[in-house]
Amino acid sequence: MQVGYAAEDEAFRAELRAWFETHYPRFVAAWPQAPDPNALDWRRAWEDYVCQAGWSGLGWPLAYGGKAWSLTRQAIFHEEQARIGAPLGVNLIGHGILAPTLIHFASEAQKQRYLPGILSNREVWCQGYSEPGAGSDLAALGTRAERRGDHYLLNGHKIWTSFAHIADFCFVLARTDPAAQRHKGISFLLVDMKSPGVRVQPIRQITGKADFNEVFFEDVRVPLDALVGEENGGWRLAMAAASFERGTYFIPRQVRFAQEVKALQRLAIDAGADRDAHLRRDVARLALDSHLLRLKGLRALTLALRGGPPGAEGSATKLHWSEAHQRLTSTAAELLGERALAGPTPGGHDPAAALWAREFLWTRAETILAGTSEVQRNILAEQMLGLPR
Repeated sequence: MQVGYAAEDEAFRAELRAWFETHYPRFVAAWPQAPDPNALDWRRAWEDYVCQAGWSGLGWPLAYGGKAWSLTRQAIFHEEQARIGAPLGVNLIGHGILAPTLIHFASEAQKQRYLPGILSNREVWCQGYSEPGAGSDLAALGTRAERRGDHYLLNGHKIWTSFAHIADFCFVLARTDPAAQRHKGISFLLVDMKSPGVRVQPIRQITGKADFNEVFFEDVRVPLDALVGEENGGWRLAMAAASFERGTYFIPRQVRFAQEVKALQRLAIDAGADRDAHLRRDVARLALDSHLLRLKGLRALTLALRGGPPGAEGSATKLHWSEAHQRLTSTAAELLGERALAGPTPGGHDPAAALWAREFLWTRAETILAGTSEVQRNILAEQMLGLPR
């Protein structure tokens, strides 16, 4: 059985690859210093460049400035961008989650107001979901939005909000009917981050960076026309939003995982450890993980193309990728030895070791964010194995 893409899609890939191979090196050469692949200004600048070149709104309808590409072609785009080594953007939530949510559920006035800013990358979005007492159990959220005439009064505390410190807007899940059952009484609001009463507190990570934030809403006035969908109908929108990146979310991560396996092999050779039997076994297992993750990505894409409902397969992929990535970077840290003590800050005397050190530290979060490994195992046990709750 042949696993891959159709001939016409591979021809499309060749065109995209030629564009990336021309433009990305040109972009890198024009950058004033050696780029830090994790720096937000670098990531935002490349994202702006891509959007200005017209590679935005890939799956959006033509009526809203999109390209109306199939999921297959969107997947190819993400593969090729990752293959060239380009960074992930900072407005992924705006492009990949909020925009399709607005296209499906927002009023025409809301679409006309917010979609152009996402398409051009002029307005960056963050996601106000998790709270100190409502992470994996999102329905336990306590942020309140009380209707007061022509606006809602928003009060609450969100946490682990990616890029909130640079975001222009946040889409927030808030409870508008505290008397309703858990999944009911929740609404989906679009909040201007410059509104009085919004306070952002960056969370310093072990990498030394602050990609995550706490966000406090203290008597924030949110206009009634910032409600998407029906009042108290936000849970349905949140579940739909979670499904929109299905089929493409893990593609750049899978490509980068494969690249890191090859980099790990080179690191082992440089360290003179490539003949160690235990290391060879570990690297072989990681190579197998890489192949399996690619197959899982293709399966998710195929299921999405067939229009099937989201299932537990995404949990299996997330669990597999996050734990395998931790094993990969742990192996790299062992090979580096004392070099790993250089720390995660780029620009030092050993930039290669600093990149590995940063990845090692960052992967500690990957089994927590987007659903902990424990939660993923519970989902697999219940939905795939049929075990009792």
